[in-house]
Amino acid sequence: MSVQRLLIDGDWRLPLQLIGAFRAEDPTTGEPIGPAFPLCGAADVEAALSAAAAVADELAATPPERIAAFLEAYAAGIEANADALADLAHAETALPKSPRLAAVELPRTTNQLRLAAQAVRDYAWTQPVIDTAAGLRAHRAPLSKPVLVFGPNNFPFAFNAIAGSDFASAIAARNPVIAKAHPSHPATSERLAQIAFAALQQAGLPLASVQLLYHFDYTVGARLAGDARLGAIGFTGSRAGGLALKAAADKAGIPAYVELSSVNPVFLLPGALAERGTALAQEFFASCTMGSGQFCTNPGVVIVPRSDAGDAFVAAATAHFAAAAPGVLFSRGVLEHLQQGVAALREAGAELLAGGTAGATGYRYAPTLLSVDADRFLQEPKALQTEAFGPVSLLVRVRDAQQMAQVAQAFEGNLTGTIYSTDDGSDDAAWATVASALRPRVGRLIGNRMPTGVAVSPAMNHGGPYPSTGHPGFTAVGMPAAITRFTALHCYDHAPEHLLPTELRDRNPGGLARLVDGAWRTDDLPHGTP
Repeated sequence: MSVQRLLIDGDWRLPLQLIGAFRAEDPTTGEPIGPAFPLCGAADVEAALSAAAAVADELAATPPERIAAFLEAYAAGIEANADALADLAHAETALPKSPRLAAVELPRTTNQLRLAAQAVRDYAWTQPVIDTAAGLRAHRAPLSKPVLVFGPNNFPFAFNAIAGSDFASAIAARNPVIAKAHPSHPATSERLAQIAFAALQQAGLPLASVQLLYHFDYTVGARLAGDARLGAIGFTGSRAGGLALKAAADKAGIPAYVELSSVNPVFLLPGALAERGTALAQEFFASCTMGSGQFCTNPGVVIVPRSDAGDAFVAAATAHFAAAAPGVLFSRGVLEHLQQGVAALREAGAELLAGGTAGATGYRYAPTLLSVDADRFLQEPKALQTEAFGPVSLLVRVRDAQQMAQVAQAFEGNLTGTIYSTDDGSDDAAWATVASALRPRVGRLIGNRMPTGVAVSPAMNHGGPYPSTGHPGFTAVGMPAAITRFTALHCYDHAPEHLLPTELRDRNPGGLARLVDGAWRTDDLPHGTP
């Protein structure tokens, strides 16, 4: 059987243990496309893990300038191959080449890589702290172990295991990465890995710093996730898959940063509806169906008052959904899970307002809108929060702001929560009531915007309480905060000053902001400070 090669220990090699093979599929037709990629066995996983572990200390000691040079060379290489990459990703995902892939996601990916390089150069992610009286100095440092990264199906560039935020963050922290590509876009991942490997050689980093595996089965993945030689795991995908990996990692004490699921509730306050309800219906429909709804920040539940303005919003939104053509989904698996999710919502008491049917060819599903009364939602909150990953949303009809708050309190942890209000102050009391209940349940609280946009910013939190992620204190987007997931906190107690890491020494040549005796400073400390 002829299959593509794996990138292991600086070599593009055929699998040592070929378990099977798979091909990408054209989501518009369901037909296989492109070459066959290997489903590898335990021997290949072991080879990659051993190689990564062997270079972990060397990479941890690599000068930051070489790490930054790799990240920047990789970004430049992606840009030089932009057309070919966009063509590959379009064929494998059916996402529009323009503007989505070429003008939005690919620039976001190269921007992330360059922001990571900047964080490497200015040591921002190390967060140095100095206590001169106690003789203590601490900072964040490399794990000196490999990081295993699983990429999702919905972002072939920006969250790709070999190019996305988790990858950039782990490399910026000077950890080797074993990238597990998503089977929905293997050729895209292969091309990115080829560009990454060329940049790796150009920067002179250890050749096993970046490795690529396309796919392996559950038992092999669980064994790898629980191997004590790993330093951490970054995962974006299904709740079931992420929790299985996390369970294996937990047994071995390996941190697993998993992004699992989110319905991203949107609350429409009375004043906002009365002021611009028709426009909000269009905004909601556009957000829910963007990319066929295959975003982790898709507005999956919208809370709407029972009022004339609320009824008008529902009627307008229903008309938009009913008139829309079925959207193309990434794979048969996504379609099947979406159908199961809609069925679960209906079984829990949701009424179908529009859509609810699969397309005739390929992996398509009609934009779907459902509705349920708040009293019913509060009786079945878990079932009615079932994530339907696709162009699907549930309307929850409430009596007043107090019931809105009750609904907010019933939500599981989510990546985002949105509240729409007016500027004239008439919604302020309702905002305070709803926000008080919603704030502890979301990572990012949004005002007057749909949640689908995720800015790459140091202030961004793309994380949230469980089960949106496995830990509420970390973000998968935004440098330098995203880098800290893949670090260890190192403390030095009266260590010789001249033997300390650069950012903890008395001299501060880069003007790095350091917390010294409780105050932020950028200057040098007097030589010989305890």
